[in-house]
Amino acid sequence: MENIKQLLAKFNTDMEMRGMSEHTQRSYSQHIEKFMSLRKRPTEEIDESEAREFLIGMMREGKVNTGTLNCYNAAIRLFFAVTLNRTMNYLQLPRFKVKKRLPELLSREEVSSMINSCVNVKHKSFLMLAYGSGLRISEIAKLRVSDIDSKTMRVFVKDGKGGKDRYTILSNECLCVLRKYWSKYRPKHPDGWLFPGVKNVTHITSDAIERTFHKQVKKVGIVKDVSTHTLRHCFATHLLEDGVDLFRIKELLGHSSMSSTTVYLNLANTSSGVVSPADRFVQ
Repeated sequence: MENIKQLLAKFNTDMEMRGMSEHTQRSYSQHIEKFMSLRKRPTEEIDESEAREFLIGMMREGKVNTGTLNCYNAAIRLFFAVTLNRTMNYLQLPRFKVKKRLPELLSREEVSSMINSCVNVKHKSFLMLAYGSGLRISEIAKLRVSDIDSKTMRVFVKDGKGGKDRYTILSNECLCVLRKYWSKYRPKHPDGWLFPGVKNVTHITSDAIERTFHKQVKKVGIVKDVSTHTLRHCFATHLLEDGVDLFRIKELLGHSSMSSTTVYLNLANTSSGVVSPADRFVQ
């Protein structure tokens, strides 16, 4: 049987051939590396019982949430079925039930306070793109200069989640910040990255943007459980409150299914002006 390094290399190739995102490839690879390091039997002998024991152990430790457990589950299934070319009884590896909790939001005032208190214009650009255009953190990192279209006031998102291209809106405020950023930094990279990373080797990392966000949140004293992705939720929720229809929001966010977008119906304050039938009760 091949050694672990060879198996992981083959697993990465298998994921690449399926067009899986870099983020998913990295997560799955880390999950399989951990699974293989904790297995109790040789590679050629492991089966679903070994995977089941591994997942149950993680579940009982309580150190990861059910979403992460399902990510481990999916990685193990792919690893067995494709990389090891081995049949499994998937009924022994059911998906964990994920509790559907509404994401925490920032108020418009909190978003404004956090962004406007940002001194570094590069960092402010990240935050403005996340909130003003509803971009995912990975999408911000991979933006090219040519993706910003000031004539049509749109941002082109190439190869977003699910490998989809789309356009989203560009706010006037964001454009002003980006122009200040351009004037100060004049980013130059052979691949045209808008935000080059360390030593100009490639684009900035998602982790670097996330660290910037959390520093800014701490700076203005926000104590909510939020991340850069929260600004994307705020983008959609505030648009819905401003009267933008749900289908348009779905397209701007790049959701494949409307069910992913309808969550904002629960987040948006759309009850203003709605009269309860109890208030019309005839006595």
